[in-house]
Amino acid sequence: MSIRLFALFLLLAACGQPESYDVIIRGGTVLDGSGTPGFKADIGIRADTISFIGDLSAARTANEINAEGKQVAPGFINMLSWANVSLLIDGRSQSDLRQGVTLEVMGEGRSMGPLNDSMKKNMKEGQQDFTYEVAWTTLGEYLEHLESKGVSTNIASFVGNGTLREYVMGYENRPPSDAELEKMKALTRQAMEEGAVGLSTSLLYVPSGHASTEEITELAKEAAAYQGMYISHIRNEEDSLLFAIRELIDIAENAEIRSEVYHFKASGQDNWDLLDSAITLIEDARARGVEVTTDMYMYNASSTGLNVLLPPWAREGGHDQTMAYIADPEKKARMIREVNFHVPAENILLVGFKNKSLRGLIGQTLAEVAATRGISPAQAIADLIFEDDSRIQVVYFSMSEANIKKKLALPYMAVCSDAGSYTNEGVFLEQSTHPRAYGSFARLLSHFVREEKVISLEEAIRRLTSLPAENLRLKQRGALKPGYFADVVVFDASNIQDHATFEDPHQYATGVEHVFVNGTQVISEGEHTGATPGRFVKGPGYRE
Repeated sequence: MSIRLFALFLLLAACGQPESYDVIIRGGTVLDGSGTPGFKADIGIRADTISFIGDLSAARTANEINAEGKQVAPGFINMLSWANVSLLIDGRSQSDLRQGVTLEVMGEGRSMGPLNDSMKKNMKEGQQDFTYEVAWTTLGEYLEHLESKGVSTNIASFVGNGTLREYVMGYENRPPSDAELEKMKALTRQAMEEGAVGLSTSLLYVPSGHASTEEITELAKEAAAYQGMYISHIRNEEDSLLFAIRELIDIAENAEIRSEVYHFKASGQDNWDLLDSAITLIEDARARGVEVTTDMYMYNASSTGLNVLLPPWAREGGHDQTMAYIADPEKKARMIREVNFHVPAENILLVGFKNKSLRGLIGQTLAEVAATRGISPAQAIADLIFEDDSRIQVVYFSMSEANIKKKLALPYMAVCSDAGSYTNEGVFLEQSTHPRAYGSFARLLSHFVREEKVISLEEAIRRLTSLPAENLRLKQRGALKPGYFADVVVFDASNIQDHATFEDPHQYATGVEHVFVNGTQVISEGEHTGATPGRFVKGPGYRE
């Protein structure tokens, strides 16, 4: 045989061999993120990328996953994650990862940068159970630091207007000067070029809420220039809900920017009926071309600080100013008179204290603590905040189960946890938490899809994957397609289950059997592998 014929023989033989893959996931029902019906197929992964979807019966590899009878989906996207600190302590992101989350989107109104020297000092001094070095200055540097330190999930972040305001103006409650506004705009541009996915606000809190509609609009225009999103914990989720929704829509229209309402809800029983009108406002805006979307978690209780019940004047200068007011008998008395209970004290559960001597109160309601002390619930708020020297984390049972189903039916509704991502051991057990930290995504698929049938499984997967990825303008994420990054979840739709409760929240969900992040297996047979292949996922305005 001539050399030429021998070379041709080798070429033909090579063409007849099946392609090689690092991982093959065999025989599962593929839910590709589009919302269309699932189909049975194999998935071949090479390096960090989905290489093939179809029939791979002739191919072999050392790492094969049998997904017969299981569902295979893109990795889930947590649109509101507070894992920014917990991942510094433990990068495994276990409570979210074990539910299928492969991307944590952080930065609700406050972000981990940019920081000035004073902010770094305050961040260091304000640490409680979680202690870490503040080894970064800008938001991009924080995300790079987290990636290099090692995380199992991918990470992304908005830049928070509260952080921008504190950087430039501290906690001053006034309009910015022209120079101060220009500085905030420049910092917004810097964050977008470093990879932020957009601008966020958290207008219930200070100093984010000190910003006017006009100020936010000017910053949103800067984010829009980089194709970023504006996302907001709106100014009021109670009796002024409709005003707050209109403000978000006005910002979106005037800045010509995509926008989203964080954890969309009508809070407080007297306000539950406002939800229909809020939905109408959003859908009217969408009908005229304004890109407005929403996200939510799967519980009828929220979680934030006990201090939000204090009158606005008592909070506007930040925590140190609140403590000074409580120390003043006249101001404390006024504060107590003006406490605004949007839910009754018996529906406020205490879950987190800085002062270890107060942690015996975890799991009690505010009403129970007030009764034990023989004081009013309003006085108990002021006393507890002063004794703990913190905002005190609580759970508010303030929402309607019927409204949860109504919201979930909206086709533009994404999903979040509004919580950290924890490991149920060690320092994380020093405090209680909201069960959404361990169960929001599994609860969607178990309770609201499998049991209540509010939406289909295929539609639920779309809400968890391609919908948020498209809203954020992420490249090659949020779908199972050849050429996309291999963020893949193998789960059992008939058995996936949340187990976290308000009484015992530190319980992992079950039913997610395998998870891959950028082609590396991080969950195998329901257990963490220890791998940390997570990456800083950059927004559309990123510039090298």
